[in-house]
Amino acid sequence: GCPPHYAHVSRQVLDRQFPNRCIGRGGEFLWPQRSTDLTPLNYFLWGTLKDIVYREPTTTPENMKERIREACSILAAETIQSAVSSLIDRLHQCINVNGHHFEHLR
Repeated sequence: GCPPHYAHVSRQVLDRQFPNRCIGRGGEFLWPQRSTDLTPLNYFLWGTLKDIVYREPTTTPENMKERIREACSILAAETIQSAVSSLIDRLHQCINVNGHHFEHLR
């Protein structure tokens, strides 16, 4: 995954918008770099969308945008809910392995 953006101007905006609630480097709440992917966006959505969008080569930027919209529209609500519901289990697994990777244990 991509590391969190750390530009000073970005942190200033976040500090104004979410005072004393930002998680990341240099903030009150630290989030380890390259940490395990605990959010449904990371462990489910991005990979699923990528698999759908890149089944065939894209031809233009507009074609890519259309494929992304189409991929989002075909995801079943039950599938998304299942991914969200597994968050608590994933958090417990992360705690059980002291914050180390646990995907290979699932």
